[in-house]
Amino acid sequence: MQQETSQPAAAGKTGARFTVGLTGGIGCGKSTVADLFAGLGASIVDTDLIAHALTATGGAAMPALLAAFGPGCADSSGAMDRAKMRALVFGDAAAKATLEAILHPRIRSATLAAAAAATGPYVMLVVPLLIESGQWRARVARLLVIDCPETLQVSRVMARNAMPRQQVEAIMASQVSRAVRRAAADDIIVNDAGRAGLVPQITALHAKYLEMAERIG
Repeated sequence: MQQETSQPAAAGKTGARFTVGLTGGIGCGKSTVADLFAGLGASIVDTDLIAHALTATGGAAMPALLAAFGPGCADSSGAMDRAKMRALVFGDAAAKATLEAILHPRIRSATLAAAAAATGPYVMLVVPLLIESGQWRARVARLLVIDCPETLQVSRVMARNAMPRQQVEAIMASQVSRAVRRAAADDIIVNDAGRAGLVPQITALHAKYLEMAERIG
């Protein structure tokens, strides 16, 4: 499938760098797309990887998480038990708010620091809940959405994470709809034909982003 592109959004940047925000629903292939952009030279800052580091054994967020949720929120290694916390927050709005209050400011701070230190021609922020959060849109010059059919999202996540269909669908229901993501996008990559379908779309967008980065200096 060919990439789809809308009219440019109002310019927004992280610091002085041309910055693209990459997002998409669970199972859309954000990591795969980001890796391909990285292979072309873009600086990738992945908020999921930052979140994992913050909640790993000895991670900076663990003391606050243990204080808020008790020792049961950690696994035997001292890292956050992601499966247990995922189950908790999907059933408890207050617990979700507490978790987000602990993690989101730390993720945002680490993300902005990583973007400021990036050396590539432009920065790509990978933010799964970019649209839902409402905080990242003004920090990026372009919003790139990775899109695929919802049935494909479900099958990918079930295979990748060994999750039951009901849990995958619950996660998808907590995210904005496919239609909302597409309407918010400046650029869309359709990921329904494997790597071979991604490469030409990413190559074309990379060239466009290089030109935009050059223009803003």
